[in-house]
Amino acid sequence: MKTKDYLDQIASSLSTIATSLKSLTSGSDADAATLSDADAYHWDAAHSRLMPVPNVSRVPLAMLKGIDSVQDILLRNTEQFARGHGANNALLWGARGMGKSSLVKALHADIASREGFARLILIEIAREDIESLPALMRAIASQSAQFIVFCDDLSFDNGEASYKSLKTILDGGLEGRPENVLFYATSNRRHLMPRDMIENERSTAINPGEAVEEKVSLSDRFGLWLGFHNCDQETFLSMVRAYASHYALPIDEEMLRARAIEWAATRGARSGRVAIQLVRTLAGELGKKL
Repeated sequence: MKTKDYLDQIASSLSTIATSLKSLTSGSDADAATLSDADAYHWDAAHSRLMPVPNVSRVPLAMLKGIDSVQDILLRNTEQFARGHGANNALLWGARGMGKSSLVKALHADIASREGFARLILIEIAREDIESLPALMRAIASQSAQFIVFCDDLSFDNGEASYKSLKTILDGGLEGRPENVLFYATSNRRHLMPRDMIENERSTAINPGEAVEEKVSLSDRFGLWLGFHNCDQETFLSMVRAYASHYALPIDEEMLRARAIEWAATRGARSGRVAIQLVRTLAGELGKKL
């Protein structure tokens, strides 16, 4: 083969490859944001696409007990957003098992089922995929729906830099957060960083104040901080009664109370998670499926 023909063949092959790559790139955002009839999705960062979740694991809003004040605040914020009005990103932080993620999912279902609101879609993003958040935002920014991007159990450990992607999206970046997107996150940590990490930064940095501020300022970018705290015995019992009533367990009040107190003592904790675990056990003993 002549040199010129060989070079022409290489050039033709390169042109074909370039065209294919351009096609893939130009269509990626549209493909990523393709919506079905589902109102909940999981963000598949590896393939840059939304995966429908037809059956979301959630409980009715009325079943959540002991968190009335934070529930009211987040409900108003989400309703405002679903109407296209001003609303804030929210950080739900505090005690484990007290209904942080359950509240987000329950509120979404409650509002999505009512009239008078725009289509409200819940998108779950995994903590380890936070760096892909800007790509997700670009993919859904032009959609005719309101989106809550939700990250459960969000936190950052020493040496991680992915929190910078979140800071850029929440506030201060060139693109910023699209008007049709809110970001809700749950965490056991108020500042999303472990205390020893913050203290280590303070003790080892040349300018301790600036080093700590860089990391702690992430939580400041959430307009709402909603605290969830350990509950007392009566609140725990009301949680147990609510679950038992919802699932129609045939058990009398005194027996239910005694079992709940014993269960909490053996677990060394009182929370909504502990309550539903008890109800599952009681349902099994009574031959009932939840």
